Amino acid sequence: MLFRNRFLLLLALAALLAFVSLSLQFFHLIPVSTAKNGVSSKSRKRIMPDPVTEPPVTDPVYEALLYCNIPSVAERSMEGHAPHHFKLVSVHVFIRHGDRYPLYVIPKTKRPEIDCTLVANRKPYHPKLEAFVSHMSKGSGASFESPLNSLPLYPNHPLCEMGELTQTGVVQHLQNGQLLRDIYLKKHKLLPNDWSADQIYLETTGKSRTLQSGLALLYGFLPDFDWKKIYFRHQPSALFCSGSCYCPVRNQYLEKEQRRQYLLRLKNSQLEKTYGEMAKIVDVPTKQLRAANPIDSMLCHFCHNVSFPCTRNGCVDMEHFKVIKTHQIEDERERREKKLYLGYSLLGAHPILNQTIGRMQRATEGRKEELFALYSAHDVTLSPVLSALGLSEARFPRFAARLIFELWQDREKPSEHSVRILYNGVDVTFHTSFCQDHHKHSPKPMCPLENLVRFVKRDMFVALGGSSTNYYDACHREGF
Repeated sequence: MLFRNRFLLLLALAALLAFVSLSLQFFHLIPVSTAKNGVSSKSRKRIMPDPVTEPPVTDPVYEALLYCNIPSVAERSMEGHAPHHFKLVSVHVFIRHGDRYPLYVIPKTKRPEIDCTLVANRKPYHPKLEAFVSHMSKGSGASFESPLNSLPLYPNHPLCEMGELTQTGVVQHLQNGQLLRDIYLKKHKLLPNDWSADQIYLETTGKSRTLQSGLALLYGFLPDFDWKKIYFRHQPSALFCSGSCYCPVRNQYLEKEQRRQYLLRLKNSQLEKTYGEMAKIVDVPTKQLRAANPIDSMLCHFCHNVSFPCTRNGCVDMEHFKVIKTHQIEDERERREKKLYLGYSLLGAHPILNQTIGRMQRATEGRKEELFALYSAHDVTLSPVLSALGLSEARFPRFAARLIFELWQDREKPSEHSVRILYNGVDVTFHTSFCQDHHKHSPKPMCPLENLVRFVKRDMFVALGGSSTNYYDACHREGF
């Protein structure tokens, strides 16, 4: 009798739990993994908005917090995820520099007081921070391509200089580097313990914030690395186009895109009103305030929890910030719809994507050079690449954003190689224009390398329209 009562009690409890679970799923209080086209979505994160965790409508404060990317607990990521019979062959990492001091100041206001020295007892902190500073102090004689050899290897000013990397920016990339070390070195053994200088490729623009961000990630990835094995190449262009930067048609796309931005600003009466109010507060003409790009300085105040500036005429406040940030979000939305930026992106991103597939193809031949490539860059580097790849739902590159290309070999079919694309730890491979339909026809969890190669060598030009079949012709076609 006792056994029967216990059984009935357990049965009733199970029924109650099932009802609660179904109710929570129905009201979207817990996420539900669904299958699409016969492929489970459990193994793949999305870049689409998540209704469980994100605001139901665009929230400028929420978007700004994501942009700040304040380091917290170690994030979950999908890098390095593959079936056991796949072997990791090479990894290509594109990063935006970490958190920085503004490039512009709001006229007639006091600069935000941010300390750009690296201090152990100040948040945000990383366990390798002191060791990073110590190691950087030993690298003064390291070999960098000019003019990188004249740049400081870590930030060190009590009051940040314009555009200088902050402690937050250093910690962001120490954290990125450690995450990639745990996955690519400890788990997948991408590099041997006695790795050589020709097995890594490092390139950065000539800004201290990009060089220092690259060094912070590299130190997290390869702690106490041998300075004799390190050589950062200098890239003069933010597009990383090397010797292929002259492209008149790309510039024409950019001019049309900038005209679109200007017309959108003119239509936004609330934005103009906000600029007018702020201009009165700081006592400058509205045009001068707009030219000073106040959102750059305001984001620094916001990310570092520093009050917006005040004058005797009043204070810049959160409502001003929300209006300008909301316009930025609307601009990004219209940019995707108008497609002018896509044309610019296809031509702007082609050189660096072409370099990347070249390295991948050499790796498929068994060559062991440049197995790990790191490009330390800017938002204006990553944004065109994301657009060119067709990742229209990807957010604008946050501080310390990372975009990663992984090359894999199928051990069961050694001649077959596949790629995965990850953005800030999220697998976006099947959101790309060159592989968005692949999973409908194949159960394989990755995209064939030939899809990416075909996209870079041919389909990028097809997407531009016209009859161009190569980069030079696309850049110089007449009648655009």
